[in-house]
Amino acid sequence: MVAPQQVDDLTDDDVTILRLLAQGLPLQLVARRAGMSSRTVRRRIRAVCDRLGVGTSIEAVVWAAKRGLL
Repeated sequence: MVAPQQVDDLTDDDVTILRLLAQGLPLQLVARRAGMSSRTVRRRIRAVCDRLGVGTSIEAVVWAAKRGLL
């Protein structure tokens, strides 16, 4: 089992990506608005999920929402 993570484990860019995902935007638009490539966004989402111990970006968004980040 993965230890619970703290809000400090997320960078500002991570939170920005999660906020954009929470709005239901497609990955390419998330990337454009975050000023990153789609590949970078996919890689960042995977890294966030791994750090938080969740399997999907939806779970990461829920994790962030429960902590008042979104």
